[in-house]
Amino acid sequence: MDISESHSVCDEVLASIEGVVVGEREFFERLLVGALARGHVLLEDVPGTGKTLTARSVAQALGLSFNRIQFTPDLLPGDVTGVDVYREDERSFEFQRGPVFANVVLADEINRAPPKTQAALLEAMEEGQVSVDGDTYDLPEPFFVIATQNPIEQEGTFRLPEAQIDRFTIKTTMGYPERTGELELLDRREERDEQSPTVTPVTDRATVASMQDAVETVTVHGSIKEYIVDIARATRQNDSVETGVSPRGIQRLYEAVRARAVVRGREYAVPDDVKQLARSAYAHRVVLTTDAKVRGVTKESVVDGILDRLEVPDDPAATAGEAA
Repeated sequence: MDISESHSVCDEVLASIEGVVVGEREFFERLLVGALARGHVLLEDVPGTGKTLTARSVAQALGLSFNRIQFTPDLLPGDVTGVDVYREDERSFEFQRGPVFANVVLADEINRAPPKTQAALLEAMEEGQVSVDGDTYDLPEPFFVIATQNPIEQEGTFRLPEAQIDRFTIKTTMGYPERTGELELLDRREERDEQSPTVTPVTDRATVASMQDAVETVTVHGSIKEYIVDIARATRQNDSVETGVSPRGIQRLYEAVRARAVVRGREYAVPDDVKQLARSAYAHRVVLTTDAKVRGVTKESVVDGILDRLEVPDDPAATAGEAA
């Protein structure tokens, strides 16, 4: 599947999701970018904005299997990955797969589970496999985690460790719909009989894998690569930052930039791909100093400030046109 074909499928997927979920197209694009970039997405938003419906709709539109895991303080690692069950009739152990064995996994309120259970997802997110009692089991491909957490409720929660946060390609927020969007929600609810709307599958697992392969063919000009690296390096030199963006973060933004080019129907990346995704791909990886937190500095403001200061490279497509 080439980039043009992938772009057409992306448009159909986005239209299918928008037919069920009320939200900004840019937000849905970011979710699709995360999937095509073989990454994972962290949604931080207040309850009731449609995070669960969105995750399920993305899976349905892509024609992928979907499991939701409700993270709670008493959730055990085995409840996520699966456990060995003794079969008395055969006098042997059989591995019972956990809910993580799906193409799209919604880790709902991930910060409500203790660190040991959160860590059960680390290997899955990074390696596409889980290890249980010395045995390793491959997860289905593609594998895409959408995790959610509530930004306003901290009681009974466990902060995600930096190592886990770094595994998310993108951290974003859905936000409240516009007034017209909330009115549309009521109109849609009035016109349907079922409590939960469903999305008609647009594609399938094999096609999604082909679209991920198409991302690998996107051309990224050297100046844009430098732009990606320079933004990350600037976070490490910022007085408000204790720990800047990691090399893994640089690679993840690069992958996301290529995926966004495919979603937008281009065979090449442009500087705007970087500007639109840098905040979502870099801010959650930044660790602020104590003084910066006291002064009310936010991670997002640090990245925004760097984007404002750094010179934006020329659009390679425009440069090529002038040369011709």
